Amino acid sequence: MAVTGASGAVGGRVARRLARAGVPVRLLTRDLSRLPELPGAVAAPPASYGDGEAMRLALAGAHTLFLVSAHESPDRVSEHMTAVDAAVAVGVERIVYVSFLGASPDATFTFARDHWHTEAHIRVADVRHTFLRDSLYLAALPAMTGPDGVLRGPGGDGRLAAVAHEDIADAATAVLLADTETDATRHDGATYDLTGPEAFTLAEAAEQLGRAAGRTITYVPETREEAYASRARYGAEDWEVTGWVTSYEAIAAGEMAVVSDAVPTLTGHPAMDLATYLRQHPDSYRHLSPPD
Repeated sequence: MAVTGASGAVGGRVARRLARAGVPVRLLTRDLSRLPELPGAVAAPPASYGDGEAMRLALAGAHTLFLVSAHESPDRVSEHMTAVDAAVAVGVERIVYVSFLGASPDATFTFARDHWHTEAHIRVADVRHTFLRDSLYLAALPAMTGPDGVLRGPGGDGRLAAVAHEDIADAATAVLLADTETDATRHDGATYDLTGPEAFTLAEAAEQLGRAAGRTITYVPETREEAYASRARYGAEDWEVTGWVTSYEAIAAGEMAVVSDAVPTLTGHPAMDLATYLRQHPDSYRHLSPPD
């Protein structure tokens, strides 16, 4: 079983779970020095998604590919397609792809459009497949909050059911391990929305962050123009800033309010809520500690 992004937050967790289950795992990454050392796991030759030859070499002999989406870039869809084509070319029979909630060609969140185009390419490939459409990560909420204690963006009063990395990894592992069981095809063609157990507003998230950090955290709704202006100081490219801004606009539009039972159904345990996440991950909001 091949796992991409094996040094990252999702791929690394999945690799560890598969290794604990005794499954031989092939770890894919661009930087071998960052790979975890896991029993029964081997490092594939370094490869990036956009390098078809390197991906074919890294995936040769693999039966199943856990494909974590590449970091956002203008060429991400093309990179995904190259990786998928490489997998099919060397005989990979199954792809489990980490997509995004509400993926569609006209999604408000521009990066969610990338996922739809990738899904479309996988659907027409000669390969069994399962799509895991993750909601926004719970970890993103403290990260989106500035040291000034302000969470700002054009999210309005929209709700989101953010999900923990741990729950994504547990769900993905359950889907991947099904291929070693009698009913190996039961997830074929399935699309699972992976969400937290409740949908909350950004104002409610700010309140919870404040209780955890021991200081006042506020949510400041912005207009689109204000959102672009407040992010101009980062010097990011236009496509990236648009992705940041439209993630909030997707919340405002209700496109992230979905609450799914896929996590408990696949894993057998409840999905983690924001309060639990903050208790278990105090480092995630360390930058929000009360000023001296």
